[in-house]
Amino acid sequence: MNAFETKIDLRSDTITRPTREMLEAMWSAEVGDDVFGDDPTVNALQEKAARLFGMEDALFCPSGTMTNQLAIRIHTRPGSDVICDKHSHIYLYEGGGIMLNAFSSVKLLDGDRGRLSAQQVSDAISPENDVHSTVTRLVSLENTMNKGGGCYYDFKEIEAIREVCSNRHIPLHLDGARLFNALVETGETPAQYGQVFDSISICLSKGLGCPVGSLLLGTRDMIREARRFRKVMGGGWRQAGFLAAAGIYALDHHVDRLKEDHSRARKIGELFAGRAEVAEVFPVDTNIVIIRLNEGISEMEYVSRLGQAGILAVTFGKGLVRFVTHLEFTDELLGIMAERLQNR
Repeated sequence: MNAFETKIDLRSDTITRPTREMLEAMWSAEVGDDVFGDDPTVNALQEKAARLFGMEDALFCPSGTMTNQLAIRIHTRPGSDVICDKHSHIYLYEGGGIMLNAFSSVKLLDGDRGRLSAQQVSDAISPENDVHSTVTRLVSLENTMNKGGGCYYDFKEIEAIREVCSNRHIPLHLDGARLFNALVETGETPAQYGQVFDSISICLSKGLGCPVGSLLLGTRDMIREARRFRKVMGGGWRQAGFLAAAGIYALDHHVDRLKEDHSRARKIGELFAGRAEVAEVFPVDTNIVIIRLNEGISEMEYVSRLGQAGILAVTFGKGLVRFVTHLEFTDELLGIMAERLQNR
């Protein structure tokens, strides 16, 4: 067998397939029709997530883009604005949904690797009663921050942002697609996050290893409205309990192991730090590694060359390449990757 027939796929943590144990949980799930609200496994997942975060209710959806966009649609009004970092997923990677779904504008801030400060948020809120301005109706944070290389917030800064929002009566939303990656590093709890955010989106299909699905958490009234808009977006699904069972299994079994992904990501960072073609390795805080190539090296060509060596990554901007570790990336594959890089 050609050595490169073993593909090392680090394009994203979304590429994982269910483990045998997860498949068994899915296969044995009791299901119903979720549009009618009678899929017991979907209901169990939603109740479990709501309890975990200490929030009133949750809604199971096909994707994190949908859960984010539902929250934005509910919190805002046409002609209002959303404060977020200029590299936020809700702005860069959700197809212009803020404008298309919520008819709202954005105020893009330049955070610290995507992390906003309370002062930045305070300064960006539109003046009251200014007819020339949009009305700020939502602040959105992302944790961990994808474009920031998987960095995470200091919780004290989140609390300070919460205070700013409360004083101005503005909801605070969290795009927590990889929130559990942050939690296993900081030691904070989901319940702490549930106390400071008005709505939270979490992905089950990234580091937690589910085949599909995300959850939106909030108040009962908010989730009732989100369920209606989910249907409008075509997101009502039927026997979704097979997928919800994967979510329940992941929350029970795949959270603590995220530290293994982080450890391997740091080792990947070390591999690239010593390479002549690499100008910079972003700090590796969780499971995302971003490298900046030397001037004149095409990120497209570099990713292509890695692919020829059986290492799959993605371009991430001018001169940038991203790698993401996940539950299918083992110590054995890390060793193979090190050998291939050494031989290049």
